[in-house]
Amino acid sequence: MATQTVTIARIYLREGEHLLAKLIKFLHDEEKVSGVTVLRGIAGFGPDGDMHVASLVDLSLDLPLIVEFYDAPERVETILEHLETHIGLSHVVCWQAVGRLRHS
Repeated sequence: MATQTVTIARIYLREGEHLLAKLIKFLHDEEKVSGVTVLRGIAGFGPDGDMHVASLVDLSLDLPLIVEFYDAPERVETILEHLETHIGLSHVVCWQAVGRLRHS
């Protein structure tokens, strides 16, 4: 399988925003991206400076989440524009990489 340039998108959320299910459904059902990985952080803070930390005593329901996917650069750009407009995502980083894409 040949390699090609891809864009990796990393979206930062918090559990308390309740956006994960909607985001995953959009990426899977509508955009049919090759794959998505969701990481749940054990600690973090955003622009508001509020710390969100997991501990045994107080298990937070507002921990950081990272949703990451990759695809052809033009597809990622279109997807992120839609997400910014329709879901209001604003904490996103992207970078170029070399990858192998297989679309079914």
